[in-house]
Amino acid sequence: MGKPHIVVVGAGAFGSWSAWFLLQSGARVTLVDGWGPGNSRASSGGETRIFRGGYGADQPYTRMARRALTLWQEHEERWSRKFLYRIGVLWMVGGEDSFERGSLRELKAEGLEHEELSLHELEKRWPQINFDGVAWGLYEINAGYLTARASCQAVVEAFVAEGGEFQQSAISGEGIDSQMLDGLVLADGTKLVADQYVFACGPWLPKLFPETVGKKIRVTRQDVVFFGTPADSNAFDETKLPVWADHGERFFYGIPGNQYRGFKVADDTRGPEFDPTAGDRIASAESISKMRDYLAYRFPGMKDAPVLETRVCQYENTPDNNFILDRHPSRENVWIVGGGSGHGFKHGPAVGEMAAKAV
Repeated sequence: MGKPHIVVVGAGAFGSWSAWFLLQSGARVTLVDGWGPGNSRASSGGETRIFRGGYGADQPYTRMARRALTLWQEHEERWSRKFLYRIGVLWMVGGEDSFERGSLRELKAEGLEHEELSLHELEKRWPQINFDGVAWGLYEINAGYLTARASCQAVVEAFVAEGGEFQQSAISGEGIDSQMLDGLVLADGTKLVADQYVFACGPWLPKLFPETVGKKIRVTRQDVVFFGTPADSNAFDETKLPVWADHGERFFYGIPGNQYRGFKVADDTRGPEFDPTAGDRIASAESISKMRDYLAYRFPGMKDAPVLETRVCQYENTPDNNFILDRHPSRENVWIVGGGSGHGFKHGPAVGEMAAKAV
């Protein structure tokens, strides 16, 4: 009974790991999420996310990725689960390359294995890719992809198994940003009272904190398309291709496989504003056409590939794409963790560890 009670709202990558590390630190922790860990509305939903350390120069995220990599490995062993598939990440570099040059220095400083590949080496290693317009490549050897939905659920399962409490319920956000918080009202009318409250609600943070967060987070719609690979060839699955990022005029990226889900293609360009609760999750015909044109150009053997599945997710973008981890400016018992900005998932355990220490 002497343990501090901490409520964490949001069971995505930031919230679930924050709850886990708070529990490990000795607190009593209640984790709350309206639709459950890894749900389809969450920014941490869906099948896969990229794990990479390349972030350009002079930033904290390569170092954070190194710490996150250690934590992912430790918890894979602890829970006898596999989350990270190290098929490598290939950056295809065309034109201005300061981002990749800066990444080379940061990767080396953090001891993350990588190769700098010439155009000739790229063409020899991956002949199924059309490297037109690509000057050279940066290959992160131990990078790859993470299972997203499955790992969120695994963290929450472990959290509950070790004594944490999970409640699937909506909360009333009325007055949270403007009044002293002496409890959270749940959908059934009960009140959840704690010593500290951590809000890791991703795209819902601007709605819960209109004054404090408000327009500091812009939620954008992001379409993802999965294409079917040829039945008579494994040239386009994860046994033959790495995760790839095409840093050209537009920033396309993709994951070649994952439990036979298909060849994932996405455009990192920020989409229109999006409501994470009420927005329709149907990819537009324009997006599908754009992805198909790109696929035919960069991966000619996939020119006539059928669309297997589409997804609509969202980014919650801060003005500088940096994360938010801070105490509410006028509420001593309220913490805000978010602003993943489309690159947060891989950092989940590192952010959770940081948040727990801060709280």
